[in-house]
Amino acid sequence: MSEATLRKETADGWAMFEEDTTEELKHGICVSNLAYSVGKQLGLYEDQCHELAVAGILHDVGKLRVSSYLYGRNEDTLNIEEMKYVRMHPRLGYETLIRYDFSDEILETILYHHENYDGSGYPENLTGERIPMGARILRVCDTYAALISDRPYRRAFDKDTAIELMIEEVKNFDMRVFLAFQTVIHDEELQEKWALRDFRIGIAELE
Repeated sequence: MSEATLRKETADGWAMFEEDTTEELKHGICVSNLAYSVGKQLGLYEDQCHELAVAGILHDVGKLRVSSYLYGRNEDTLNIEEMKYVRMHPRLGYETLIRYDFSDEILETILYHHENYDGSGYPENLTGERIPMGARILRVCDTYAALISDRPYRRAFDKDTAIELMIEEVKNFDMRVFLAFQTVIHDEELQEKWALRDFRIGIAELE
């Protein structure tokens, strides 16, 4: 099965609709693998790296609720109202996962993975080391994984172009994390550990 069945919340309850989540799952796995490798490169403990991997898989779970809001739209670009809603996805993910047995570190990494080092991110405009280390790592890995993936409005960038684009916005990142990240993606042996093989998968969520 190549499509996932998701639920759209309506005034009358839950309606069912389908959405292909293959690319989202690929993205999550790529971020997870990268974050684990960057954590190891930074000398973090194994349990910290494991939590980074878990956060990487789950970091965009809030987008499932955003997807229900945007379901049925045909445009490839978001208007201002829709963008504001999309920016809620870290908090929506946090609110979803806090009901389960995840550590505070995983939850905070997910909540703050769109914070920028210079304070221009969201949801709370945190700066520098006020941003949890896990979130700083995910910020870099998430950006790279997004750039090397196809999007409805553009083709995937190659590795070198992706890095160039990230350097142009390096103010968003913790420099120590960014340098460790570059070591990981340029080391062929490490690359084997995080590179994602092609696959197609679907998830069914049924009543």
